[in-house]
Amino acid sequence: MSLPDGKRKSYYGDTRDEVQKKMRQGQRDVDAGLPIVGEKQTVEHFLLFWLENKQHQVKATSFVRYSVQVRKHAIPGLGRVVLSKLTAQQLQSFYSRKVTEGLSPTTVKHLHVILHSALDDAVRLGLIPRNVADMARPPRIVHHEMQSMDDMQVARFIDAAQRDSANGALFILAITTGMRIGELTGLRWKDIDLDKGTVQVQQTLVSMAGKLLFTEPKTRKARRSIRLMKIAIYALRKQRIWHLEQAMQFGPEWNKHDLVFANSSGNPLDPTALRTRFFAFLKEESLPRIRFHDLRHTAATLMLKRGVNVKVVSEMLGHANISITLGVYGHLLPDMQQAAIDIMDSFTEEL
Repeated sequence: MSLPDGKRKSYYGDTRDEVQKKMRQGQRDVDAGLPIVGEKQTVEHFLLFWLENKQHQVKATSFVRYSVQVRKHAIPGLGRVVLSKLTAQQLQSFYSRKVTEGLSPTTVKHLHVILHSALDDAVRLGLIPRNVADMARPPRIVHHEMQSMDDMQVARFIDAAQRDSANGALFILAITTGMRIGELTGLRWKDIDLDKGTVQVQQTLVSMAGKLLFTEPKTRKARRSIRLMKIAIYALRKQRIWHLEQAMQFGPEWNKHDLVFANSSGNPLDPTALRTRFFAFLKEESLPRIRFHDLRHTAATLMLKRGVNVKVVSEMLGHANISITLGVYGHLLPDMQQAAIDIMDSFTEEL
């Protein structure tokens, strides 16, 4: 068989059909841009080819995540295995080994998803007959228990945040809107209309491979408009004044990203550093230690317990569909049903 570089490749086998099968495989490799290495193509070789093509098919942040997982974990662990001889047992052992080495089950699950996608492409290209990842099982993910503050704690939290000149506005916006930490740190002034009392979620800030990157929201529903409470509008007006003072002091190049919540240098807030300051804030105010993400749960719980329609809550949170909201907060529905019955009882008693 003639190769693109002018060389020829010979195939051997016990039968004519076997030789023809290898030749057809070789032609598929050529069409796919793969060097002809026959049955000796390794997992490393294919994954590097897969990454090269994947960067033109997904968002930059997704590609960075794929690349880090593949180069840091998959290739060192499986790269020397011949692709056509990779087994489900090898994948299963690889997953278990990564957990034993200290990798979180969630990260290993993401690694499994990436490998499954890559092997799907290998099947499509005719490099392997089946996807062995179908038969391997990633480790069980341990879900963190959702926590939320009660009404009294929320009141104390908001009161303290109003007195916090450094991060108070961000904390208030988090607990009144349910916005994610990346949505808050990626928020720009052009996304806010203080006169109308609305905020548009148009981008998020993510940390990938040690770098902070701006990216679009993951889903169409995550790109949304949120109405602001009065205390949030007031906090943002104070934040705007601080922003303008900083710009006057350091010049127009300060905060070139137009961020609502920037650090003192005008650069994006590091999510890890922000979480550290959040924990310090809770400790200083003698409030329960919860995750920053639990402010989102608190916002949803407050709305649902006060009878806000679950669809409205789902839209504010930016869930892809209402079933996600019901799955996370379904335990609150019995209380909501009782409140509805109480209202109807009062109505019938008035008849």
